[in-house]
Amino acid sequence: MSVIRLPLVVGDADACRRVEQLFSAMWQVKRALQRDARDVVDVYWAGDVRRENGVKAWRAELGLSRTGLERRAYRHLERSGWLSDHVSKALVMHQADEVWAGVARHLHPDASGRRAGRPRTGTWWEYTRIPGRARSHTTDRKWETFRLHGTLAGHLDTFQHPALPPSVTTPAQAARLLPGMRVLAQPRRMPAPARPTGRIPTGTTDTTGRPRARAATWFDHTGPLTLVFAGGPTGGGDIILPVRLPQGAGRWPYLLHYLNDPSQWHKVDLVRRRDPAAPGGWAYEAHLMILAPGYASPTTRTRRRQAATGQRVGGVDGNVSNLAVVSLPTTLNPDDGGVCSDRITLTEQEQHALAAGRTKARRRQRALDRSRRATNPQQYQRSRRQKARDEHRQAAGLPPKAVTVPTGPRRTTTTGKPQQAYRRDTLSTSYRNLRARHSTAAASAAEASHHRAKKIAAALVAAHGPNLTIEDCDIRTWFSLWGRACSATTPGRLITALAAECTHAGGRLLRVSTFTTALSQHCLCGRRVPKSLRQRTHHCDPAEGGCGLKGDRDLVSAALAAFTTLTDPDVPTTARLDHTRARTAQILFTQGLQEALTESTAPKSAPLGWTRAAAEPRGNTLPRQRTASARRNAGPRTVATPDETRPAPQRPKAHAGTTRPHTGRSRTHIRDKS
Repeated sequence: MSVIRLPLVVGDADACRRVEQLFSAMWQVKRALQRDARDVVDVYWAGDVRRENGVKAWRAELGLSRTGLERRAYRHLERSGWLSDHVSKALVMHQADEVWAGVARHLHPDASGRRAGRPRTGTWWEYTRIPGRARSHTTDRKWETFRLHGTLAGHLDTFQHPALPPSVTTPAQAARLLPGMRVLAQPRRMPAPARPTGRIPTGTTDTTGRPRARAATWFDHTGPLTLVFAGGPTGGGDIILPVRLPQGAGRWPYLLHYLNDPSQWHKVDLVRRRDPAAPGGWAYEAHLMILAPGYASPTTRTRRRQAATGQRVGGVDGNVSNLAVVSLPTTLNPDDGGVCSDRITLTEQEQHALAAGRTKARRRQRALDRSRRATNPQQYQRSRRQKARDEHRQAAGLPPKAVTVPTGPRRTTTTGKPQQAYRRDTLSTSYRNLRARHSTAAASAAEASHHRAKKIAAALVAAHGPNLTIEDCDIRTWFSLWGRACSATTPGRLITALAAECTHAGGRLLRVSTFTTALSQHCLCGRRVPKSLRQRTHHCDPAEGGCGLKGDRDLVSAALAAFTTLTDPDVPTTARLDHTRARTAQILFTQGLQEALTESTAPKSAPLGWTRAAAEPRGNTLPRQRTASARRNAGPRTVATPDETRPAPQRPKAHAGTTRPHTGRSRTHIRDKS
């Protein structure tokens, strides 16, 4: 399955009002279900004796199941006097299923024995998705909740660009046009198509031999693409939202893959995102799921086939400030290729862009704080500077100066709790608009970072092959020590994109335990070379019995990762370092390996975001360490590494590059408690 995002046109005031009411009603349902689930879960854990006597019977009595939560949702809908004007029973059922998914993660532990936290009630700003119901592929014209009607050919016929050649009449012909040509000419205010009328022949006859016909429905609509929702049972009719497609020819192969075959359309979710320029401050999208894999361009498919036949094996070292990759031929024969190495770091242009983005975000945060203080001055105290000024004026016999924006702390109770909740503050229109722009900028930055990670992963797999190995690190500890640097370089996002690209190319990104391999504390010759975290260069000193290898610490660790073996590829703790094979490669690739571990051998066609490493090994590239534990580890002493022969401790950890269920917030949160 795969998903395509289709922008919706909600320009009409009545349609905008009805869509807003739909989201408001569904948010009320979800909040009620989340509160019910939280209360029932608390009762479930409080009944220790009942759980010991029979956990299934105890859950059945409490209604702690998917069916029980759906029945609670139905009761909320039936007891409400206004919900049926906006939502349907199918929408309420699927909202209950979504809430149950979070409750199930709390009740049932995963493979590592961990449970999700106690169910909580989200906020209005986090509610951005209304799940729809899948269509029936066995019964004709059976598709509840949100439905997508129309055809791609009908959309092209209705909004065809005047400059388009007359020979282009089908979507397949438009997909063969060169990029840069305009295919569609969609107006800014797209009209909503009318519901089909008339009678449609069924192809059968009655007892007298006369042909039968039925009334036309939306399933007979063959014009432009349109999202239709029937509304609540007592609502005001259908909600009709036109779809706006990309108008350039370069996107038509992508649209042809997703929209040309309506029989593959499976489910539609209604999603909203913050957009200050849109009416109401929200832009709406239809996320269409189809029963087919995602689209891959011919260039991408060719690149992945070539990477799969490259016969190379490599290692990856994920770091806070860079990502190092080293690969060699699988046969360890110099005639089959040399040693290649890459280091992914931030360019000066990207660093300046990040600094500028952080400055703008910080200014927006300050403007938001000033606006909240100006509209709610009674909730804040005066700062010490303002109090001192009042005292000086009082001593001089002058009246106190009026303060419109108090800059002191918020007024709290004796327990430290704010006297008034942030959600009850008065917010100005400019505050809401600025908050929307801040959220949009954060989402745009996250999307750009994701796109950059995908480009880098594609280039790495094309150069080093899809069979790579990386250390199984706990990325949460990186953020606890160097959160600012990790947010800039996004090592977890890079590793996630690299793992996905390896899978698409027919390989796999294997993970090896740091406790059984200790890659950063070894040399290719098999000798242990202890290094502190501050030491960013590797030197196997010949005076101490070493081989004399010098190079960058991260590149050496990446090279060693290529020579690890796993008894079970799914269990990182079964990894062992093959010193014999590593030493053989060091002998066969003496000169090339030394050069590759000293500087990057990235090709000239590297994407934006790549930089060549310096000719000499770099010094400490880590950001400043601010915590006490980091300062202790960064001292001149050698950090003791665990013995590779002892078994790795079985502790729950999050893989570097894995993602957790999120609440829909962007990576840069808005510090707003309303």
